[in-house]
Amino acid sequence: MAINAKMIAEFTLKMRTPTSRLGHAQLASRVQLASRMATRCPARAGRVGRRTLSVKAAVALETADSDASDSGFIFSGLKGQAIESALLPSWPEKREILGVIPEHCFKKDTVKSMMYAAVSLALTVVPGVLAHLYLPYQASYLAAWAAYALWTGTAATGCWVVAHECGHGAFSDNKTLQDTVGYVLHTLLLVPYFSWQRSHAVHHSRTNHVTEGETHVPAMSDEPESKFTFKVREAIGGGPFAVIHTLAVLAFGWPVYLLTGASGGPVRGNTNHFLPNAGAKGKYALFPGGWKNKVYLSDIGIAGALGGIGYLAYTFGVLPVLALYGAPLMVTNAWLVLYTWLQHTGEDVPHLGEETWTWEKGAFMTIDRPYGALADFLHHRIGSTHVAHHLNHQIPHYHAKEATEAIKAAFPQHYLYDPTPIWKATWNVAKNCIAVEKNKDNLWVFKTSVA
Repeated sequence: MAINAKMIAEFTLKMRTPTSRLGHAQLASRVQLASRMATRCPARAGRVGRRTLSVKAAVALETADSDASDSGFIFSGLKGQAIESALLPSWPEKREILGVIPEHCFKKDTVKSMMYAAVSLALTVVPGVLAHLYLPYQASYLAAWAAYALWTGTAATGCWVVAHECGHGAFSDNKTLQDTVGYVLHTLLLVPYFSWQRSHAVHHSRTNHVTEGETHVPAMSDEPESKFTFKVREAIGGGPFAVIHTLAVLAFGWPVYLLTGASGGPVRGNTNHFLPNAGAKGKYALFPGGWKNKVYLSDIGIAGALGGIGYLAYTFGVLPVLALYGAPLMVTNAWLVLYTWLQHTGEDVPHLGEETWTWEKGAFMTIDRPYGALADFLHHRIGSTHVAHHLNHQIPHYHAKEATEAIKAAFPQHYLYDPTPIWKATWNVAKNCIAVEKNKDNLWVFKTSVA
């Protein structure tokens, strides 16, 4: 049967009726009609609206009484948009995407970048000086020291983001200045600057690739470790599992990644950001060729920083160093992992294999989230404009909001923004996002249970 204008009009009118008001027969009719349209006339069906292209997902979402559909699939605040987007029959090319971003958004202002770096550094260092001068190192002041660690670690995350921008080449056209600022700031936070610069570039080049991605690549559900994790969650309950999972990821995720490559792409094996020969060799080596020497240069910086910390501990005592530096650093590391975890993980955000992955799809599977005005100021909008960052990592953060608005307006079907509050999104991801399995559309989606 050919699809005609009458049928399109009929479908459009039907889709305006909320599915919660429909009976089972009407729902079945809607799905049948949408399926016929999508298969017989994909071009026209695509113009009816985004929900047409994956109407079964939309119906499952809207008819569910909870976050899960009848098939057991769990939806995030994206309401299935990422999966619908991944199944679109055509995608814009990179040059088309970048073409909608105003040209001045790509321009770097060294003075402005240095100003932001200075503000983040001041907000980090000044509280440390004040705490050392006025806060006694006594157990009775533990609450005050906890507040200090929370603030200083949060502010220091801004320094982390500035160094991250240096690593991407978005800080200044002066490459020597850029690498100097990035190297110093990251080294002070015990981050191997050049090693991370390389691994992070790989992350950007293969975002959301289920085997070749780098960082927060989910495990596959048929692996023994995944099956064991599902059984643990089933045994202790979703709530306790989410608490343990969150604490483990935020407290240990960053150092474990640096030392072992945990959550990196399985094709690279057990990598190490301080030992460039660890992990896979050849095509999938994380640090090929000249990058090995840059890793060693990063190691020199880290060794120097650790030596300085050791000297301070010897001179002033271990407790002051832990209070002034160690505790805030743990907060900074937690922020880093939280951002990257939520930027690239969602219950209904698919990962892609070689048969479906493209650079454009991978980049658009990044998720923007609402972190609030204070975090956006302190962290240079790293969490609320991350989609734009993945589409072009050389856009300075002070242009990222404008770039985001342009991308959102031009590609509303592709741009992902999850309005779920951060605390709730973290809970949901920790509870539900364990391992992925391939569905009938060749998308790798998070499995919801051990069965």
